[in-house]
Amino acid sequence: MKGAIEFSTETVNLPLSAPVWEQVFTVAPLVLVGTREPDGSYDLAPKHMATPLGWGDRYGFVCTPRHATHANIERTGVFTVSFPHDQQVVQAALAATRRDAQCAKPLLGALPTFPARRVDGVLVHGCALFLECELDRMVAGLDDGDAELIVGRIVAAAARPENVRGPDVDDADLLHRAPLLAYVNPGRYAAVGETFSFPFPSEFSR
Repeated sequence: MKGAIEFSTETVNLPLSAPVWEQVFTVAPLVLVGTREPDGSYDLAPKHMATPLGWGDRYGFVCTPRHATHANIERTGVFTVSFPHDQQVVQAALAATRRDAQCAKPLLGALPTFPARRVDGVLVHGCALFLECELDRMVAGLDDGDAELIVGRIVAAAARPENVRGPDVDDADLLHRAPLLAYVNPGRYAAVGETFSFPFPSEFSR
């Protein structure tokens, strides 16, 4: 680990007239959410306000009702989630391109995909983890109605072999060989490959 940094004991009040999350850096996952369009094609969109919800089979992300992702999930009741590797930044960026006059994303054709097993959707080749979800609920009323929490129930999950934890592989070595992609909000990314065991107290439990 790097040497200790001497931090200031002072604090700076952040104005709430602007989003807190744009005034400091925070770390989040970066995932690609897949949905089916009304014409039968498939859309992929990057999301970073995404997280497991509990310790079971629920996964959720925040989306605005103004986006096609929200409308597609509301219509079909399913979505997929692909977790890119650190070397798939360009692929994630392609999924963020604007729609053209025909409301399509032509650059999505450059992303290699394969069909989901349990839901009507596609997943992105080369990613570390793949989830297939059925819509559980939509929680409205965030950001004065401009955002909703979309909660899915995981009905299928898969991972590349090099990303699966096991008794015969050290966790630190696994992440060093196959770093994860993290979104450092706002506007940056990082490869998470150097990790350390967290010093939990001996009596700690979930």
